Amino acid sequence: MAEITLIGQIGGADVHAATLSGAAGLKVALMTYGARLTELWVPDRAGVPADIVLGHDTLRDWQTHGRYVGATCGRYANRISGGTFVLDGQPVRIDRNEGENHLHGGKAGFDSRLWQIDSHSATHVTFGLVSPDGDMGFPGTLQASATYRLRGLGLEIEMTATTDAPTVLNLVNHAYFNLAGQASGTILNQMLCVEAGFYLPVDEHLIPTKEVRSVAGTAFDFRSARTIGHVLPAEGGFDHNLCLTAPPGPDGLRTCLRATDPVSGRSLNLATSEPGVQLYTGAHFDDTPGKAGARYPRFAGFAIETQRFPDSPNTPHFPSARLAPGMTYRHRMRFGFDPS
Repeated sequence: MAEITLIGQIGGADVHAATLSGAAGLKVALMTYGARLTELWVPDRAGVPADIVLGHDTLRDWQTHGRYVGATCGRYANRISGGTFVLDGQPVRIDRNEGENHLHGGKAGFDSRLWQIDSHSATHVTFGLVSPDGDMGFPGTLQASATYRLRGLGLEIEMTATTDAPTVLNLVNHAYFNLAGQASGTILNQMLCVEAGFYLPVDEHLIPTKEVRSVAGTAFDFRSARTIGHVLPAEGGFDHNLCLTAPPGPDGLRTCLRATDPVSGRSLNLATSEPGVQLYTGAHFDDTPGKAGARYPRFAGFAIETQRFPDSPNTPHFPSARLAPGMTYRHRMRFGFDPS
């Protein structure tokens, strides 16, 4: 079974950690606060493991500095313009927590909730959460789950949900990766290749302009592997949705990306059920307290949030994020770690 431990309290409620151990030194640590990935130990080409996800040592630091770090974000991760949309002809107004816009589920999104451990074994942990009708303005009572599962030298994340009334939904995992190790500095010299022929341009508030533009000749062209920092689209780096172009395979997953640290040889392969991936390169880190005494500089980690497109509820030609009663939302991510 997974190792479950009590690590503290938030608001008088217990917070638990869960640990899974797998092959070749692979180890995953999780937390009920935000159904969060807190550690991911992966071997390098010499077999030496390092923790490759950013995080914090104390619950206070997670709350203060790690709002979305490693968390399951929702109900609607990423942005919805104006904090409003029309669903089945009815206007819906949701929490505005980034100026006039909605971000990552609102000021009390799923990242800040205490999830329950619904089940666990030697290879998996499943977290559960009930989100009531009207939560942050979203309609329908939602039954959500997030499962982390070890498979060989890999990790699968599956997020599912059902609703009792029509709603919109976009759950993501918001881990930040640094393949050289979480305390190793920036990720700008790590290599990235993404199976994406298009991207979504954004306005000054990071809301998509509704255009779907080719990556050819732009900073967003990762179709051939290059360093993340080779060309940045702006001083703040990347915070954009890349539109995946590989078709789904027989298992329903499409090839998404491969990232590699040339020094350690650690690599990450990602496949997903979703049509897009938000590449965010962590411009907000600023000597931020991390784990084991680390301080995170700007660009300390990259987030690769597979997702429905941002502002889909207001953009009919984007993939639909509508969830109706009788449907099951299922978002799958499959990570493979094969040192090179």
